[in-house]
Amino acid sequence: MTGVDLNPAELRLLIAVDRTGSFTAAAADLGMTQSAVSHAVQGCERRIGVVLFERGRNGAKATAAGQRALVHARQILRQLDLLSAEARDAAAGTVTGPLRIAAFRSAAAHLLPPALERLTNRYPGLKPRVLIVPELGRGTAGEVADGHADLAIATLAEDAALPPGLLAGDLLREPYLLVHPAGHPAPRTLPLIDWVENCSSYTRAWWARQDWLPPVTLDVADDGVALSMVGQGIGMAILPEMTLKTPVPNITVEQLGDRPPTRRIVHVTTPATRSSLAVRELIRELRRPRPSPALESTTTA
Repeated sequence: MTGVDLNPAELRLLIAVDRTGSFTAAAADLGMTQSAVSHAVQGCERRIGVVLFERGRNGAKATAAGQRALVHARQILRQLDLLSAEARDAAAGTVTGPLRIAAFRSAAAHLLPPALERLTNRYPGLKPRVLIVPELGRGTAGEVADGHADLAIATLAEDAALPPGLLAGDLLREPYLLVHPAGHPAPRTLPLIDWVENCSSYTRAWWARQDWLPPVTLDVADDGVALSMVGQGIGMAILPEMTLKTPVPNITVEQLGDRPPTRRIVHVTTPATRSSLAVRELIRELRRPRPSPALESTTTA
């Protein structure tokens, strides 16, 4: 039999099985017996008409159908939570509850804190939860698509398209800058340091046109590590402006001409979470103007 709706308790049970990786662990988590969890999952599968979990000696793993069902389960449960919370908040004239945010490292370190401080000062009952996710593969936007986050701060190339069901809005475009060890007699002879998340198509196109740049010889974990290594005199780097909010001694920062490469930073939501007051207020705070870091040198590269 198919076409019978699952109730919220069943959706939570499916999520618990996925989160814990087994029927036994989900049963302990939910205060149920293993046989009750197994029976409930079988009932869900029978009504949906597909197998949701592969069973084995190593536990339970969501099938492709199960993964899609879990995405919708998380989104439905979040909307049910928002329905009750926002109705109460509207009556009280406030904003409360969790606000789930996925952000890449430098955005979590520099863009989010002042925005969240202003937001929680206005709404003390709001509880932000920040998940730091590398901008690789599906990146932070994937956390929203899978129902793990209400809003993502992501990098998005100008010609890139988001997966269906997601909305994006611009937050800022920041320039890249040349950073090299202060006082080095010939900084352009140093190795070029890059990091795995630096994959903007526009940046790469600009990079390919610069015959003065050496081939990349050092790949590091993230832009913060690249900046630290420049400060230690190991090499030079092309870094986004936000990264330079981290104070590092012994570096010189130079502009990259009149048309430097830029990084487009956006917020990503679903249509449903975009209607949440907490999400709308966070976007407003994120869009506030912010000062740029001062350059130690403005020599054009």
